[in-house]
Amino acid sequence: MHKDDRNRINHKIAPIAYTIDASGRTMGRVAAEAASALLGKKSVHFLKTKVLPVTVTITNAKKLKLPEKRLAEKVYRHYTGHVGGLREVSLPVLIEKKGIAAAIEKAVDGMIPRNKLRKERMKRLTIID
Repeated sequence: MHKDDRNRINHKIAPIAYTIDASGRTMGRVAAEAASALLGKKSVHFLKTKVLPVTVTITNAKKLKLPEKRLAEKVYRHYTGHVGGLREVSLPVLIEKKGIAAAIEKAVDGMIPRNKLRKERMKRLTIID
C-alpha cells in the first residue's frame, strides 16, 4: 500500500458487503448497481474523497440476460497510440476469450470516475460465474 493510500481509505467504518444476483438481469443494470455500491452511494458514510470498505460480489454471472441486439452490435474499442492502432473487440469475442466476468468488469469500470480512487474501488469487486 502506498503511503498516500492510507488517507484515501476510510478505515473507521465497519466493512460492508453487498451481493448482487445477476440471473435474468441485463448487464447494464447489474453494473450500475455494483458501481453505485462501490462508490459508497448506498452508505450513510458516503464521501467523494474516500474509498469506503465496501465489497461487492456479483453472483450467477453466466445467467445474465444478453439480448441478441447487444451481442450483435456491442464493440469495445481502444487506441494503442500508434498509426492504425485502433483495436476493436466485439462482445461475443470478449466473452469467448476472457469470459462473462471480463465484460461485466469492463462495464462497471466504465461507470467509476476516472481518478486516483478508481483502482482501489475496482479491487473490491468480485464476479462469480
